Amino acid sequence: MDFLWLDFQGTAVWMWLSFIAIVLALLALDLGVLHKENKEIGIKESLLLSTFYIGLGLAFGGFVWFQSGAQAGVEYLTGFVVEKSLAMDNIFVIAMIFGYFAVPRQYQHRVLLWGILGVIVLRGIMIAAGAAVIENYGWVLYIFAAFLVFTGIKMLFSSDEAYDVASNPLLKLLRRRLPVTDALHGDRFLVRQPDPKTGRLRTYVTPLLLALVLVEFADLVFAVDSIPAIFAITTDPFIVYTSNIFAILGLRALYFALSALIHRFAYLKYALATVLIFIGSKIFVADMLGLAKIPPMVSLGVTVTILAAGIFGSLWATRKGGDKAIAEDA
Repeated sequence: MDFLWLDFQGTAVWMWLSFIAIVLALLALDLGVLHKENKEIGIKESLLLSTFYIGLGLAFGGFVWFQSGAQAGVEYLTGFVVEKSLAMDNIFVIAMIFGYFAVPRQYQHRVLLWGILGVIVLRGIMIAAGAAVIENYGWVLYIFAAFLVFTGIKMLFSSDEAYDVASNPLLKLLRRRLPVTDALHGDRFLVRQPDPKTGRLRTYVTPLLLALVLVEFADLVFAVDSIPAIFAITTDPFIVYTSNIFAILGLRALYFALSALIHRFAYLKYALATVLIFIGSKIFVADMLGLAKIPPMVSLGVTVTILAAGIFGSLWATRKGGDKAIAEDA
């Protein structure tokens, strides 16, 4: 059993295996117990699940703190907070995708489950590639930082136009290349039915599969922002990957909790933009001050303050009638 204490990417193998075991257990719980059958997930249940996933993510941060020290623990918590907040921005796009395809709430959790499984794999590949590049070419970190500042400024001054699903080039390509049914077929991604021209059975793609592909594509686009953001906080692959995945695991529950309340987060975009600017610029500020990096506790404190201001400011500004959706769903 000595291999459990071997070093892999700067962290003991047993810590990686512990993390993988937790993720597999959560997926098994989700698949085999909580959502065996298609059913609509209400806001109350979603809030409870979100609390559970957030609590578990924070508890894992305590584990990292205990095993690897205070700095690693604070870096994990900062990364977790940033990734969870950026995931909230992803919820806006997912809601529009489901609305465009008219996906009933009882089928949405199936799309999100498979979407998260894909995210775990895709982000693992992207993080591994990013870590390898930074290890060999440290100057790339400055490119990441500059990109975050640029993205944050762009978000601050971008228009508030809704995401146009119909104009997505990937959707247009899929519709041209694949046979797609006109309507949903329950929770199925593929169906066999007669070809109108030949009468022979062939496999058709349902709009539910198109929704899944667009959800995966949306996460890939958001990962372009989120992964440089976490690398700007820490370059430790274990902290980068675990904080990412724990933030994403609760995305389904968070979606159902917030999808009915999206209109209340009027200023969240500006808070996220400010966070990206701060995370990117602190690398350059640290160099100007002759520091190896801005102290992790300072980064965590500033990040939480900005996000809290954006969230509570939004809720206060939209407080009139804000509880109506919850009351109707309860």
